[in-house]
Amino acid sequence: MPQIIVLPHHELCPEGTVIEVDSGVSVCDALLANDVEIEHACEMSNACTTCHVYIREGFYDIEASDEIEDDLLDKAWGLDPDSRLSCQAIVEDTDLVIEIPKYTINQVSENH
Repeated sequence: MPQIIVLPHHELCPEGTVIEVDSGVSVCDALLANDVEIEHACEMSNACTTCHVYIREGFYDIEASDEIEDDLLDKAWGLDPDSRLSCQAIVEDTDLVIEIPKYTINQVSENH
């Protein structure tokens, strides 16, 4: 069973965490199911950038992003070569190490 290793994030996951997940689950769904309350303003429909993450390890072991995701990522805060939308990054058979950016460009947060 693959794991998602979440690096510490000052607000969402201060200590970091390790999550065991089934293959075929999105990173966003896995985070939410394990009490890492990442923003997802478009309800995971690939229409915003609030669930942006960095795939620090395992980036090339998941399916590549499509053109829609790439266009959205161009608008994300702190874009990096290993950026993905967590709602579109599907866990396969390899462990992933992810980092959640400090900020999003979301004007309103549903949880604050």
